[in-house]
Amino acid sequence: MKFLKIDDNQAFFIKDKNEPEIWTEIDKIEKDDLLKLLDFATEDDFEMDVYDENTLANKAHQLIYKSISEKLNVFLTNKSRFKDQTEAIYKEALEKYQ
Repeated sequence: MKFLKIDDNQAFFIKDKNEPEIWTEIDKIEKDDLLKLLDFATEDDFEMDVYDENTLANKAHQLIYKSISEKLNVFLTNKSRFKDQTEAIYKEALEKYQ
């Protein structure tokens, strides 16, 4: 499912996974929305459009989308490593307290 998109020279994101047809302009994003996007990115079906400044006319949208997409790409690239580390931490704790 796509959560970030570039359309008609503007960038958009989905605020609520239960309402995927409602897109919000990226310059309206808030801290809670960023946390939700990160949470959505932990799932397997997370998609977003590749950043291309030539497809975004609005400079604010360029800056915000570029920053968010770069951070999410780093997270997505390392997602399996993060998951393995987290599982290892909890595995040690479970074995210790069983």
